[in-house]
Amino acid sequence: MLPEHLTQIDFSCIMISGVLSELLPQAALKLHKASILLKEVTAMTSLDFYVLPWYKKILVRIAEFFAAIGKGIAQFVIGLPGAVWRFIKAIGRGFAWLGSTFAHGDVLTKLSYIVMGAGSLFRGQIVKGLMFLAAEVAYIGFMIDSGFGFVAGLRNLGTVQRGWYFDEELGIDVMRENGDNSMLILLYGIFALFITVTFIFLWAQNIKSAYSAQQIRKSGKKLPGFVDDIKSLLDEQFHKTLMFIPVAGVVVFTIVPLVYMISLAFTNYDKDHQVPANLFTWVGFDNFKVILGSDSTIGSTFWPVLGWTLIWAVLATFLNYILGIILAMLINKKGVKFKAFYRTLFVLAIAVPQFVSLLVMKNVFAEAGPVNVLLQELGWITSPLPFFTDPMWARVTVIVVDLWIGIPYTMLIVSGILMNIPEDLYEAARIDGASPFIMFTKITMPYVLFVTTPYLITQLVGNINNFNVIYFLTGGTPATLDYYQAGKTDLLVTWLYKLTVNSRDYSYAATIGILVFIICSLLSLITFRRSASYKNEEAFQ
Repeated sequence: MLPEHLTQIDFSCIMISGVLSELLPQAALKLHKASILLKEVTAMTSLDFYVLPWYKKILVRIAEFFAAIGKGIAQFVIGLPGAVWRFIKAIGRGFAWLGSTFAHGDVLTKLSYIVMGAGSLFRGQIVKGLMFLAAEVAYIGFMIDSGFGFVAGLRNLGTVQRGWYFDEELGIDVMRENGDNSMLILLYGIFALFITVTFIFLWAQNIKSAYSAQQIRKSGKKLPGFVDDIKSLLDEQFHKTLMFIPVAGVVVFTIVPLVYMISLAFTNYDKDHQVPANLFTWVGFDNFKVILGSDSTIGSTFWPVLGWTLIWAVLATFLNYILGIILAMLINKKGVKFKAFYRTLFVLAIAVPQFVSLLVMKNVFAEAGPVNVLLQELGWITSPLPFFTDPMWARVTVIVVDLWIGIPYTMLIVSGILMNIPEDLYEAARIDGASPFIMFTKITMPYVLFVTTPYLITQLVGNINNFNVIYFLTGGTPATLDYYQAGKTDLLVTWLYKLTVNSRDYSYAATIGILVFIICSLLSLITFRRSASYKNEEAFQ
């Protein structure tokens, strides 16, 4: 049955078109045309949908998928101000709590606002109080010694450049060897900000601890000592103990480098501003304007590469998925012998390292490779097929090779799912006179899709960032003068790599990385939240 919400897609498309019309007129026009076409496809009754041929039903379901994405993006844009407002309200509640605690707190609690650990220290919680006090002393010492300088350096990322300058006292040009390093200034500044955020968190915990101790004393109960706190961390609060090291590791080794790389997108750090010989500085959103615009070479490269990236991701994901399901059903079909043997053959394709397989396939489809040589000897072709030299041929080739690599993964996953579908469902369907096609569409496919939706979304995002297939198979070729540091088969991720390694345009690479992150986040969150796996997780239990 065709979901009724499909008739409401016009509103979503109109909202998105209104936003894009200010920034991307051409994209807005295309989106408007797509909304009209989508309306024609989806504006039908359930009966109209039921009498459609099977291939048109598939087209409608595909239209439903993209309609859901459009509606999800519209909802995200509409709900963004609300999310920002809720965040501001949460901060306001935090300040309100601090004010309320200060107003109702005793002298020791109020003193804890200035001297960390005072509320604990003077109430007998010596170890806890000393730890809070040591954290405050360490933070103040760090900020006085170098922290304030690190944060102040973020304002302009350095002013003293290395190299030759005119010394007015000597009257000659002198080499300055000890100049500023913009990269280190940015890194240390971000590090100092994270230390400050950590200190604010500890300061709030210190106030919370002091006020809690005040309430416990007021009730006449005994305050927990350091040993009691340790026992609590190993018992009822053991989850906090277990999560401390992973969270700290994620912050230090993931979030801090990520913030650093995001910051580079707002600078002019490129081949003309290499450190330590040169300085780079903040440029705001200039890099985004250049990349998202079409009046520059890099801007006119971004949109075609983005289009091919999305086409590649969709085809590579869904072809692997569909063909993997078909292969799994053929192997698991009753009456098929040597099922384990067939599965083992496809597992061998997985066991070989992927880069080895890709390099082998690169040689197989080369101009003088076995495929072209064999076809020429058979007389089927007179000249080598342009598997990697023609843009269309190259794109088709990488998709086909990816199928050879990716289908076994889907086949193995789906095989396990098929063996766990209750046979009673099929028996009941046969009794009711259901055909094999009906059983596939009503039992097999919904069950498989329900279980594998997270995997499917993961594969889609993974294919957007599929570096190996493109890099080892084509290297982005064939090259073209129309693109900046990119070839016809380059994805955004391989183009980002070339911008970093080949041309050293680090700021542009960081900007593209942010855009890829936004695209992947929107696609994964929107599609997953609208899937049955998310809405009804107990459907097949």
